Amino acid sequence: MKKIISLVFLLSAYIAVLAQDADTTTYKPVEYPDGFTAKIDVVYTQVDGWDGRMDLYLPPKSKGPSPVIINIHGGGWNKGVKESQTGYNTFFKKDFAVANIEYRLTGQATAPAAIEDTRCALIYLIKHAKELNIDVNKIVIMGGSAGGHLALMGGLLANDHRFDTNCSGVENVKVAVIIDKYGITDVWDWGYGPVIRSKSAKSWLGKYATDQKFAKSVSPINYITKDSPPVFIVHGDADPTVPYQQSVDLHKKLEQAAVQTEFITVKGGLHGKFEKEKNSEVNKAIMDFILSTPAFKDK
Repeated sequence: MKKIISLVFLLSAYIAVLAQDADTTTYKPVEYPDGFTAKIDVVYTQVDGWDGRMDLYLPPKSKGPSPVIINIHGGGWNKGVKESQTGYNTFFKKDFAVANIEYRLTGQATAPAAIEDTRCALIYLIKHAKELNIDVNKIVIMGGSAGGHLALMGGLLANDHRFDTNCSGVENVKVAVIIDKYGITDVWDWGYGPVIRSKSAKSWLGKYATDQKFAKSVSPINYITKDSPPVFIVHGDADPTVPYQQSVDLHKKLEQAAVQTEFITVKGGLHGKFEKEKNSEVNKAIMDFILSTPAFKDK
């Protein structure tokens, strides 16, 4: 009898822990313009019993194939949900489709799982472009923090297929623009560097936590070439979570490779916590940058 009581107690405690870890936040649904259609929880990949889902917001087909922005939430690769992402009015006003994606978190699978999922989402949109009425020449990929890292990796890999094992079969993989909001550009530096030492980086690296060569392979700063897509960067210079210097170094390397880039420094800005006025300014700058790039200019 005592054993049964003990087992019941342990099970109750375990359920309580799970409840504490679960994201029970209620998020407002995305508001989209009349004429747009929403496809929620579209499965873009399946891995080991896990369904990778995305929410799609699609403009009317009458306007022709639409540009699309892939949005990736942050959270140190170990937390966060796609439902937390809702502010797309800047893009809706320009008749962009939006693909808001989720990916495997550290508790489900460690590196490079999140990169594999990001690539699968990108490849899914390319494969299904005709039925979704998407212009494959106008794909923008955007994220903040860990999402910024994944946006950079997803776009900078281009036709390097090393992380495409779950979603093979597409050769012409490309994005038109990358939007990096205070993203991690050097995973090893984030885990072991002189400025900030992040437990999230070590946890995400998992069995590769002490493997500097592997960490380099999942760090965007090592994939920049003269053929990289244009990159917009924004970062607060008082960021206590991801070193501001990582964005400085990324911008410098992009300039050295003669890649179109713009870098906005938010004076006194913390980790994505910018004043409302500054956020509006950044959103306008992002759209202006997108429209100035070769895929969008004069088209």
